Amino acid sequence: MKMAAKKTVTVEQIGSPIRRTKDQTQTLIGLGLNKLHRTRTLEDTPAVRGMINKVHHLVRVVNDKA
Repeated sequence: MKMAAKKTVTVEQIGSPIRRTKDQTQTLIGLGLNKLHRTRTLEDTPAVRGMINKVHHLVRVVNDKA
């Protein structure tokens, strides 16, 4: 049986968490981002998309792979 390739999304932090609410800072840490220009490739799930949406002003989606 072949497993289907999982969808991924790559995000880059472009904004500083300084002077942001604690939940936004914790969301960035949850995404694996805590320094500027750091990138992470994450599995594309509704939970990850929700986290990205919560801090959309601090991150940039570099690419979407289907």
